Amino acid sequence: MIRPVRPKEIHLVNRIGWLRAAVLGANDGIISTASLIVGVAAATPNRDEVLVAGIAGLVAGAMSMAAGEYVSVSSQSDTENADLRREARELRDDPGGELDELAEIYVKRGVDPMLARQVAAQMMKSDALGAHARDELGITQTTTARPVQAALTSALTFTVGAAMPLSMVIIAPANLLIQLTSAASLGFLAVLGAVGAKAGGAGILRATTRVTFWGALALGITAGIGRLFGAIL
Repeated sequence: MIRPVRPKEIHLVNRIGWLRAAVLGANDGIISTASLIVGVAAATPNRDEVLVAGIAGLVAGAMSMAAGEYVSVSSQSDTENADLRREARELRDDPGGELDELAEIYVKRGVDPMLARQVAAQMMKSDALGAHARDELGITQTTTARPVQAALTSALTFTVGAAMPLSMVIIAPANLLIQLTSAASLGFLAVLGAVGAKAGGAGILRATTRVTFWGALALGITAGIGRLFGAIL
């Protein structure tokens, strides 16, 4: 009897590179822009001033997210590359020691010592640096740093996230701007939390609660500060 060919499994961890940057960018876009809008609106009733502040926050935030992600992920990439260069030197200068090291890794994972050495020899014969990168350093194709991908993803999702509360400045009545922007932004955050949890295979309720809590806290603090400065000015 011929067994049917199983479809290739799709693992959620393969999304981790872009998903983290996307959720971070969208979350920051909603919270920072909504907080800025609510804070300025609490200080002044002028819709034009609030709109200008929101647009400035969107542009500055998107650029900041892109630069921050690129620099931070590039630092990770530099560290990975430095480790790979060092590993390549060790493989060139002491291949026997590196074989022992790889075999010992497999032994610690439960493989019989003799079999572990055979496996290590086969792995090093096929791709010595790749085997050590994966099993010794923990560097894989899935988790390797991608600075450009992270920067573009964060900038794009920040812009999309920031545009949501910014749109409320245009459509909401002036006397309800703070309330509607806050309510809509918390709704946007809840949706973001649910979508991010679904994409990553996590619990939706927990993710939604977590992101809306911090959003509400940020909105409340900036609204209070805005009212304080508005009263002083």
